[in-house]
Amino acid sequence: MKTLKLVCGFVLVSLLSAIVAIGTYSYLNGKNGNNPFNFSSDQQGFRTVGYATPAENTDFTYAAEQSVNAVVHIKSVTKPSERSRSNRGYINPFDFFFGGDDYSFQPYQRRPRVGFGSGVIISSDGYIVTNNHVIEGADEIEVKTNDDKVYTAKIIGSDNITDVALLKIEGKDFHALPFGDSDVLKVGEWVLAVGNPFNLTSTVTAGIVSAKGRGDIAYDNTGDNGAKIQSYIQTDAAVNPGNSGGALVNTKGELIGINAAIYTETGSFMGYSFAIPINIVKKIVTDIKQYGIVQRAILGIKYNELSDLKEIDSATYNKLKVNEGVYVADFPINSTSQKAGIQVGDVVTAINGTKIKNGQDLRAQLSQYSPGNKVDVQIYRGDAVKTYTVELKNDQGTTEIVKQKLPKDILGATLKELSDEVKTRLGISYGVEVTELGNGKLKSAGIRNGFIILTANDTRISSQEDMEDVVATILKKDADDRGLYIKGFYPNTRRIEYTAIDLND
Repeated sequence: MKTLKLVCGFVLVSLLSAIVAIGTYSYLNGKNGNNPFNFSSDQQGFRTVGYATPAENTDFTYAAEQSVNAVVHIKSVTKPSERSRSNRGYINPFDFFFGGDDYSFQPYQRRPRVGFGSGVIISSDGYIVTNNHVIEGADEIEVKTNDDKVYTAKIIGSDNITDVALLKIEGKDFHALPFGDSDVLKVGEWVLAVGNPFNLTSTVTAGIVSAKGRGDIAYDNTGDNGAKIQSYIQTDAAVNPGNSGGALVNTKGELIGINAAIYTETGSFMGYSFAIPINIVKKIVTDIKQYGIVQRAILGIKYNELSDLKEIDSATYNKLKVNEGVYVADFPINSTSQKAGIQVGDVVTAINGTKIKNGQDLRAQLSQYSPGNKVDVQIYRGDAVKTYTVELKNDQGTTEIVKQKLPKDILGATLKELSDEVKTRLGISYGVEVTELGNGKLKSAGIRNGFIILTANDTRISSQEDMEDVVATILKKDADDRGLYIKGFYPNTRRIEYTAIDLND
């Protein structure tokens, strides 16, 4: 009897607990505004997640079909130059470790250097865009289209600053990709990367736009990285060696970038890839096709990055009211920005309404304009925001079309390599002799026939090619840094002479 009472007591307590719980839940459920656990779709501050809802525009078949027929495989061959053909030798470690047919002692650099990459057909008559680094220095370029037809390509022109090159193959009715608008591309938007990684032709990978305006990504050993324009589209679409120069397209099948680089510690894809925005590419290839050289516009200011200003002049930095833009530190001679009203101490924050966060943004934005274009420049001066209209100029300070000039034409001279006998007689191990002088920088500087050039900008000169390489490197720099410094002598005096030459027109 006692056990029965105990069981009944437990049942009664359980029923009462259930009734209280149900009543409490019903009471709280009727007060949505006070219930912190109610995630209904109409509650302010919260929204439900539709896990079963597919992302929009995830059918990539149309974009892929349009792209693979316009993306080509590029093979570039660089032959060894005469100056590299010496009696030195080497054992090729790659042949030794990876089963080459011959890992005996071989002449140094006698084999041609072969590289592979991708390109994009942009017109039905055979114009192709690729990266400059894919074809740089190439003596022969072979292009294979998606239908396995092979063509010999001609280099129309290239631009090291943006890493863009324009090629041409003969033919008609090629499948071309239409240009999109990279400025309206949004972070999170689906994109496809199309190219030839590891020589695997017609490869398509998908990802999203991870970021825009990425800079300071790609570096080289030429020493002119500061002049390069880097405002990359960052994606997580898989890109590997061989994809360089290939297409980045949106889901409409429009070309919105040229794949150029990856972030990697291994040499292969590690999650992020970078493409040159098509709006920059369009300007570059249009100039190359029309003029043979990029018509680059400059604003006419000398600036400091705000991060650098903070380090070198913290007092000035602390007075600024903005933390993005570029600080106007000085002006070149005859600056149109200065004439328009911009002053030292101003911070440039926008060009034609596009925000400028740093120097890379400024260079990228200006790369879309030509000398003679007028732009609205927004600046911060103290607490005031002002806008000035500035006419852009070229690096010569004019709006005239800049004509392409080869280093040999600029020098205006023929340089003769010295024989071993002459070098022994003169007591030198390197140098070239000026043998023919025409109208050019050497003659204007007073150099005469017979002069022996030893170095140019501290680089030893042993051939005409050496000298032209030095000049080509100088021409990539800003106008204020285009100085050529020659060291040499006349055999009859043996007195070392130094000559400084301004390579600007």
